[in-house]
Amino acid sequence: MRPASLALQNRLLPGVSRTFALTIPQLPMPLRPAITNAYLLCRIADTVEDSTAMAPDEKDAHYQRLLEGLSDPIAARKFSEALLDTRLVQDPLERELIVQTPGVLLAFGELPVDQQRALRDCLTTMCNGMANFERLKNPYGLEDSDSLRDYCYVAAGCVGEMLTRLFADINPKIHAQREELRRLSLAFGQGLQLTNILKDVWDDRQRNICWLPRDVFEARGIDLRRTHDWQDHPGYRDGIRFLVAVAHHHLRQAQEYTLRIPASEVGIRRFCSWSIGMALSTLRNIADNPGFTAGEQVKISRRRLRMIVATNNLTVVNDMLLRGVFRLSCYRLPSVQEQELGRLQAGHDGNA
Repeated sequence: MRPASLALQNRLLPGVSRTFALTIPQLPMPLRPAITNAYLLCRIADTVEDSTAMAPDEKDAHYQRLLEGLSDPIAARKFSEALLDTRLVQDPLERELIVQTPGVLLAFGELPVDQQRALRDCLTTMCNGMANFERLKNPYGLEDSDSLRDYCYVAAGCVGEMLTRLFADINPKIHAQREELRRLSLAFGQGLQLTNILKDVWDDRQRNICWLPRDVFEARGIDLRRTHDWQDHPGYRDGIRFLVAVAHHHLRQAQEYTLRIPASEVGIRRFCSWSIGMALSTLRNIADNPGFTAGEQVKISRRRLRMIVATNNLTVVNDMLLRGVFRLSCYRLPSVQEQELGRLQAGHDGNA
């Protein structure tokens, strides 16, 4: 990738994700430009998805222009201009990202061909999947657990698949077990996305959006369509704790994913283990306060984040020590039996 493109990506990343601005620099050098580009492209797609005042058909048109922009500079400019013309992107940092989208798409074209293929497949799945889910959005949750599983795939599972392809390209030992890692990556993505859904449930609800599966709560005596103060209902709090347990289950598979990465790949292990540690800490906060009413109430502190980073850095090259850290990270989290998981299992076939 050309120096100007690297400089643009490195300037944009901290503005749209402090977490990835911390984790991506831990990766091996051959991966950093591609994974930074991938994150920025996914964030650009998210900016379309977050524009709640936009009609589904209009969003679909923006997604298609973004995908066309991967190989057509004119389409890249049209995407940027059309989205800015809606005047719906108000956040200054997000607006700057959209202004610079043609440069991000130009940087994509400077990546090695195999990396481009992995990123293109991921972004195509994400854009097409989010366009489909746009028509299912409502303030009362997704219909059932199948829908939640599919949403988690298009929002995060496909990212796990992409990362596994990129990791496999730089290390023969990873390449040799890429199919098993791909399977585990689906659980990894589901665990992280479900954690985000739980953490952001009230922020999303303020935008008239909810990604919780209604069947989980109906089984506990609460209809999300008819109840207003969800947090006051024991069945709601029980449903939240059940979903915490499901996310916990998937993050245990994410731990297995991380341990299958050779210990010599310190940067990749850090990249994975930091994300898992932050998610588990967030889940613990939610489990302790399932009736929370704002994301700030369950957000992990900066002190806790520093502890997660330091602890993982000390143990990441030793499988036994890393397993011990993972066990401690899961302390006090509710668990779910295998047979209880049902359709919330992350056994997605890759077709959203």
